[in-house]
Amino acid sequence: MNRTFGLITALLVLSYTGRIDVCQAQQTTSTATVKDAKKIDQATLNSILEKNSQHFKLGKVADYIPELGKANAQSIALSVVNNDGTLVSAGDIHQKFTIQSISKIIALMIAVQENGEKAVFEKMGYFGTDKPFNHFGNLETMGKPLNPMMNAGAILTTALIKGNADEPFAKILKMIRFITNNEQIDYSHAVYNSERETGHRNRGMFYIMRNNGLIDGEGEEKLNNYFKQCSIEITVEDLAKIGYFFANHCVRYDGNKQFQDPNLSQLIQSQMLIAGMYEFSGEYARTVGLPSKSGVGGGIAVSVPRNMGIGAFSPALDQHGNSLAGYHMILDLVNAKHLSLFD
Repeated sequence: MNRTFGLITALLVLSYTGRIDVCQAQQTTSTATVKDAKKIDQATLNSILEKNSQHFKLGKVADYIPELGKANAQSIALSVVNNDGTLVSAGDIHQKFTIQSISKIIALMIAVQENGEKAVFEKMGYFGTDKPFNHFGNLETMGKPLNPMMNAGAILTTALIKGNADEPFAKILKMIRFITNNEQIDYSHAVYNSERETGHRNRGMFYIMRNNGLIDGEGEEKLNNYFKQCSIEITVEDLAKIGYFFANHCVRYDGNKQFQDPNLSQLIQSQMLIAGMYEFSGEYARTVGLPSKSGVGGGIAVSVPRNMGIGAFSPALDQHGNSLAGYHMILDLVNAKHLSLFD
């Protein structure tokens, strides 16, 4: 009786285990099939870029930083790092432009690595906003920046990175070089000097936060690090690699896992989703539905979680300070391949 019962039990266990393996195999195959179906090819990018090449006529190149006003409004490029790490690009892919506010997500990553999330966000909020990127937010009322994506919070974030003089900037530059696997990346001295000479609004935020005890030290070294990080020059392919990095738990497009951190990746992407496109972030979440970060240099970096990275570039901006053609190219790509988080 006991031998018969044992035999029946063993057969049932083997049968059940086999069913689990089949189900897991089917699920893995299904996931792979979905990702393959969303893989972007050259023809798709070429078509989307061509369709949106005239949007620059409706936008305006940023000129409140004089050096940025020299950009060619007609430049346009689109790049994707697919889930398998392959790179596909179209347009002016070798055109360099300054990273500007997209550097904020790199600075946030380093500040959290060094200080911990709790210590960083004790000094600022997780909030979205209906105000422009250079608005003082609630600095004068509650004394803290709304989030690390607006200028005030970003200046504070960079000030929290440890090191003297330009060491915090050097850490940001080193991380961008690592993520993009591009040691040639550097900053534009001309843009840096232009930002430093004209950045009085950012300077006002800096001194309010110093007055509120959020930033310590003397002089403007910590503010200059922020100006310098915004002046780092990249290409649209570098942006796509940055998007891929945060989409895939801080794993580089070639599989390098040195900084792998799912929790940090989630934090960065959540901030990109709620505030990465400034006061346009809510509408952008409705239409595009992906974590994204824009810069007034004309770039947008996009993360498709656990899948791909997208980079778009066109220096003519809309009224929110986001690339006009860049937004429309990303929207067309998302709709064509059903990439939105909410699809």
